[in-house]
Amino acid sequence: MGILLTTGQAAEELGCAVTTFRRLVHAGLLPGLSRRGVRVMVPLDAVQALAARRAAPLERLVATEIAVLRVDAARTTPAPGQPWTGYSATLPPDDLLKALRGWWRCDAASVAAGGVMPVTLSGYTVAVLTGLEQWEKNSEGRHAFPCARLAGFVTDLVTPQVRLTSDRSEDRWLAELLLSTRLASHSGGSVAYATTRTTTS
Repeated sequence: MGILLTTGQAAEELGCAVTTFRRLVHAGLLPGLSRRGVRVMVPLDAVQALAARRAAPLERLVATEIAVLRVDAARTTPAPGQPWTGYSATLPPDDLLKALRGWWRCDAASVAAGGVMPVTLSGYTVAVLTGLEQWEKNSEGRHAFPCARLAGFVTDLVTPQVRLTSDRSEDRWLAELLLSTRLASHSGGSVAYATTRTTTS
């Protein structure tokens, strides 16, 4: 048997908070987990695979800025038509799309202008949304994108395993480009904005 780490040790290896790492566990993205009493144990090679994941090649995108949707592990919601919010590798594509396409506080026009919205969980791209040209706004100032398409999503972040869920070639290209990559973003809310060009490029 290989070396096993606690979630705290795994988080330390990755340089993140233990709560950040546990989101990956709760979202069902890490295979090969085991338990010792109440502790979840993580294979060291899985953690090393996560650490080696490449950064998202945002410079290959057309837009100079894109929105990034930062989510937690999926949980149920009382909202009609949206039984879930957040991400789970076990949700069927239709349910996952409903969970991700709203309602968020954001600059909807900027989201639409970017043409693509990577969905990240704990800094890893786990889904890709396209078809963001139309939006709705509710009384709380939150936006939803009713025509959004799920281009693809990740079921296993270690190997990694991805599912492409759109038959459009551009969607599939974006999903293959971005899924399972590391994409750091910083924001006080669910939606952050990332520039795709460096100042020297």
